[in-house]
Amino acid sequence: MLTYIVSGFAVGLLVGLTGVGGGSLMTPLLTLLFGVSPSVAVGTDLAFAATTKSVGTLVHKITSTVRWEIVRRLCVGALPAALAATLWLKSHGPLNQDIAQFIRYSIAASVMLTVIALLFRGKMQAWMNAHPSRQLTGQRQAAATVISGAVIGAMVTISSIGAGAVGATILVLLYPRLSPAEVAGTDIAYAVPLTTIAALGHWWLGSIDWYLLFTLLLGSVPGITLGSLLARKIPERFLRGLLATTLTLVAAKLIS
Repeated sequence: MLTYIVSGFAVGLLVGLTGVGGGSLMTPLLTLLFGVSPSVAVGTDLAFAATTKSVGTLVHKITSTVRWEIVRRLCVGALPAALAATLWLKSHGPLNQDIAQFIRYSIAASVMLTVIALLFRGKMQAWMNAHPSRQLTGQRQAAATVISGAVIGAMVTISSIGAGAVGATILVLLYPRLSPAEVAGTDIAYAVPLTTIAALGHWWLGSIDWYLLFTLLLGSVPGITLGSLLARKIPERFLRGLLATTLTLVAAKLIS
């Protein structure tokens, strides 16, 4: 139990320091370090994320940093995709060995997308702001948001990763005029119904370890709190570089 609490604290600390979604850290940790099956690691992390992101959404709602019209567009694509991915897992058996291997590779791919988002999001945003003619508007912007939501919905349900750094990067590209606080608030807000539905789907599939979930939450709450307090005292570039290197090594280990 203590090991899980410490792990939850460590992940919470890194999330608080960097703002990267816990799934990028927690799911590989459970799979590689503790030998949890990929499907159970994904299901447990989704329940973990639904709980923690609900709290974050309340904070951002109070500070009015959620763009609800964007949240609705993302959910139009993400929620049906999450249901479809759950039914696909059900039809193939989430604990099936071949499916477990597929989930493992999906986790690795999602981790690498997170690395790309970590390293290049700032440059992508700068490029978009420097080329306003390339920015989508109106119906094209709305359609791209729905499609992006669908892709992330499937990714999150299968790998539990994608609603954090990847989702935030997509928001930056589609809505470059959003403030950093609005990007964070909107990203967290749409992730709540997405991770909740995905978690309920994994509960239906029998791939959530409730004891593991409880112990992880015990450690993560103080970890996120401490990380948030320390975030301004540690150079962001150093943290992102360290995290990107760590995640790259994790992805390589997952596919080896």
